[in-house]
Parts: sequence; structure tokens; C-alpha cells
Amino acid sequence: MEHSTIRLTMAQALVRWLTVQFTEIDGQRVPLFAGVFGIFGHGNVTCLSEALEAVQETLPTWRGQNEQSMALAAIGFAKAKRRRQIMVATSSIGPGALNMVTAAGTAHANRLPVLLIAGDTFASRTPDPVLQQVEHFGNPTTTVNDAFKSVTRYWDRITLPEQIISSLPQAVGAMLDPADCGPAFIGLCQDTQEIAFDYPAEFFEPRLWAIPRPRADRRAIADAVALLKTAKAPLIIAGGGMRYSGAEEAVAKFAAARGIPVVETIAGKGGLTHYHPVHAGPIGIVGSTSANTLAAEADVILAIGTRLQDFTTGSWTAFSRDARFISINAARFDALKHRALAVVGDALECVDELDAALGAWQAPAGHLPRAKALFAEWDALLDSHQTPTNSPIPTYAQVVNLVNTAADDTDTLIAAAGGIPGEVAKGWRVKAPNTFDLEFGFSCMGYEIAAGWGCAMAQEGPGAAGGTPIVMLGDGTYMMMNSDIYSSVLSGHKMIIVVCDNGGYAVISRLQQFKGVPGFNNLLKDCRIQNRENPLHVDFAKHAEAMGAAARHCESLADLQGALDWAKANDRTTVISIVTDAYAWVPGDADWDVGVPEVSDRESVRQARAHQQEIRAKQRVGV
Repeated sequence: MEHSTIRLTMAQALVRWLTVQFTEIDGQRVPLFAGVFGIFGHGNVTCLSEALEAVQETLPTWRGQNEQSMALAAIGFAKAKRRRQIMVATSSIGPGALNMVTAAGTAHANRLPVLLIAGDTFASRTPDPVLQQVEHFGNPTTTVNDAFKSVTRYWDRITLPEQIISSLPQAVGAMLDPADCGPAFIGLCQDTQEIAFDYPAEFFEPRLWAIPRPRADRRAIADAVALLKTAKAPLIIAGGGMRYSGAEEAVAKFAAARGIPVVETIAGKGGLTHYHPVHAGPIGIVGSTSANTLAAEADVILAIGTRLQDFTTGSWTAFSRDARFISINAARFDALKHRALAVVGDALECVDELDAALGAWQAPAGHLPRAKALFAEWDALLDSHQTPTNSPIPTYAQVVNLVNTAADDTDTLIAAAGGIPGEVAKGWRVKAPNTFDLEFGFSCMGYEIAAGWGCAMAQEGPGAAGGTPIVMLGDGTYMMMNSDIYSSVLSGHKMIIVVCDNGGYAVISRLQQFKGVPGFNNLLKDCRIQNRENPLHVDFAKHAEAMGAAARHCESLADLQGALDWAKANDRTTVISIVTDAYAWVPGDADWDVGVPEVSDRESVRQARAHQQEIRAKQRVGV
């Protein structure tokens, strides 16, 4: 029996295959790959761009301004779609590819899918060394693309055209697997891209992908039920895996029926609304007094879809040494951490099975009401810090509250690095599910504006919140990566950007000084500059206007209120800047393990070292 073939170049075949991959979101069939972020150059401009140009109405290509930021935009898109749809980012070889490594690390740390495609050197090596090639004397097969191996879940280099037949499905399988989810990288040798090959027609048949929901071992469920039934002060920690599984409602119903308070990780925030009856606040270093008090008292902790990062666990000081963990996670690696009773499986499936097996069991009657009382105290503390005062310079907390109040229910808050994460993790009151994106798995400076662009794209189509992305960031992060303001203006994807200008890297200066080191090289006034008494401050509004955005600088909270109303009525990306206090922060009461010099001539450092040793004495090491 003869099989039909289609003769295409490798690049054409790759692109054609991408266009016939589909998935379902809320019951609607949609393309698995929603589009491509691309900067064309040496290595992808002649062959891959030729293939993408031919399908631009089916698989749209969006031009970025920086390879890192366009890959970060793809990550913001994936987050907004809760890992159910994927964007591609493509670059040239050499510096273009290396610019995407940081974004790959961000996706890897956060377990988010993005397909990275970069040009590579010649498989034949005939013209070596080619433009932008980094030569390794002892290994001619090594290129800059090998740098992606440490920050991707799937990596391949295509040296023969037929290799994509097996490689592409494996890349998608990794990106959609709840346990292995993360970025996939494919390097395309330049001469291989041009080669024509007779591909089997079956390779291009449309395929509908489904995200698997692995179920846990029955014995693990039974063991978890037995342990949970011993609990007198149980606690649920809701992580990002709960959101990606779509288990928010199931967890909320389970918690309400069983009388268990739910606290949230940074990635889990937004799974429940702020005033949900079982919500007790964010946990950890940038968490609430309510959640951290409950963590200290908990005897059984049900961790759902969280990798239990140090910020979640207070570097493992937040819990009693006698506390027991039940960890529901699709990834065995995460489920086994800290000798937890591992329930390896999909969050939704596992919670449903756990609920069915628990029978009539409930936590002690007063447990959830006490948690809500603690949460009410925390909410009042927030109010005390967020209420405007007569101070001429507003605090982050006051700005966050004003933006939060002005935001529509469906608007998505986006933040990542600097002082903003702590303030929004504590103080942003989520109004609707899946409207909060704080990238703190990698805390990638520069994620914010790029992710806002990707999030704005994701608001179109099934499963979208439908609102406007609201990006909050500091002046230091703005200076690091802002060019996608221009991208969003060009493409017509609106976001609102609030720049809090506190004169440098204020929150890291706070940590530096808290650990005994004098302010140094963080705040602008502490840097080696010409005029320390009056350092030059960037006019962010004028800068944004130069890139086509609407922009306004605010001198006060009253100005900010008017600017937010104006921004919401605008038809394009709008940037608002406001000077904020570099020294006022909402308090946190969880510990954090960081390195402090063991010896120092400074008494302040010696005191900080002693305090750090006290923190380490409380850690659950090996427990």
C-alpha cells in the first residue's frame, strides 16, 4: 500500500505542523499554538520566516523588540490561559538566541509552556565559523543553544529534516504534561531548514491534544485520608497547580464542607477571591499574619499544587516540627519534598477522590471561624497601611490599594520583581478568579510589561477573563525592559502600566541594610554617580509617550485616582508614573534564610549574623 507524501522544506513542514495542532478551552476547539513572537535575523530569516509568512492569517506572527521580552510575553500569555494554549518565540542564532535564555528560566521555574525556536549553525559545518557562531575548540557540536539545556524541559537540535516528525510531538507532550510542563527548545540548523523532504501526509493531519489528568495511587489516597482524620488544626495551602488544574471550585467546596481554612502561595493567589468564606490570606515571607499564624499552629497541612518554595515556607521556619504534610502534586519531585505523604496526581481528581473517601469527617467546629477572625484582623491591618495620610510621598501600599479599587473585576494584575511583589501579594484584594499574575518563581525583572502584552492577547477568545492587564512595577524594573510598550501600541493590545518611582532598587536596599550592610549601589543616591544629593530621575511619562503610549505623571494619590479613570477610558496602552516612598512597607512576620557574612568588622553585620543563626535553628531540616 502506497502512502502519500508532501514535499516541503523542513521549515515549511514545521510551520505547517504547528497550524494543525488543536486543543479545547471551555468546550471550544482552538489552535494549540495561538501565534508566534518573532525577531528575524541570521539563522531564521530566510527559511523559517518564508514559511511563517505563508500562514500569517492562520498562525499570526508578532514582531517583538527584544528576544527576551517577546519570550516573556509568551509566558504571560500561557499564564493567562492557564497552560491550555501556547505561544512560540523564535530568534536568530547567537545573541538573539541567548537573549531568550532568561525567559526560558522563567518558564522553567514556573512550570509554564512556551515553544522556543532558534536558528543554529550549519549541520554540514562547511562554512564554519559562520556569523555569530561561538566555537568550542574541543567540541565543534556545541553552540550557544546548548545553554538552553539547563532551563528547558525538552531540548533538541534538528540536523536532518525528518527529525521533526518525532521531535515535535515530544515537545508538545512535555509542554502539556502537568508533571513535566515547562519550556521546549528546538534549534534549527540553517542548512537543514532549507532541505526539501517527502513528509508523510499523516504527519499533517489535524490533532486534538488533551491535557492529561493522572489519578493518584489508591493507597496514597487512603493514607492521606487516615492522616487528615487525625488533624485538629488542618490547613490547606493552595498553589499554582490548583489553578492550572482548574480545581479552584473543588478545593473551595472541599474546604468549606470540611471546615478547613485555605491559604495561598504566590502562584496560587487568585484561585480564590479575597473575601471567599474559606480564604485566610497569603502565606510566607510576603504573606499575612493570619496565614502564618495558622501555619505555625497546623498539625496536618494539605499542600495542593505547590512546590513549597522558600517564600511559601518561610525558608521552612513557618511550621511546627511536628506538623505533617500531605502533598497533592502532578509532579513526583514536588510531591515528595520534606518527607510529605505524596499523593501524585492531578489536583482536581485527587481532591475529588479525597473528598469522597473522607466520609462525614470535619475539622473541629471552631477552627475555620477562628481562621476567618484572624483574617479579618489582617484585613484591618492592611486597611491601616493602605489608607491615605498627610504624608507628601505615598507608600506602595497606598498606591496598590488605589489601583486595586479602580480595577474592574476582570482586570488582571501583573507584577514580578522589586518591592511591588510583597505589596501586591499581601495587599491586592482579588475580585475574580484568575486575575492575578505575580511571577515570583523566578522573580524576573523585565517580565511585567512583556507579560502584560501577552496577557492582553490572551484576553481574546475562550477562557479569557476579558479585562485589561494592569502592570505594576518599580522604576528599576521599568529601566531594565520597557520596549514592549511600543509593541503593544503597534499591535493594538492595551494595558495600563503604573510605575512606582522610589529612586532605585529600594526593596533590595532594604534587605541589604536589614542584614547590616550600609546602603550601597541600590538606591540611586547610594550609587557612584555625579550628583548623589540630587540624582537625575527619568521622566517615565515622556519616555512612554515617545513610544506611542498615552502617559501622565502624578504628584499625589488624588492625581493617581484621576489618572486611573483617564487610563481606563483610553484606547491604547497608558503609562502612569508616581513617586513612592522607598522606606515604608506593609509588615511581614515570616523568616527568610539568606547568606550573611560569618565574620565582619561591622557590628551591624555580626548582629544580623546572630539573628540569621536563630532563623536557621527553627528550620524543619530533615523533618
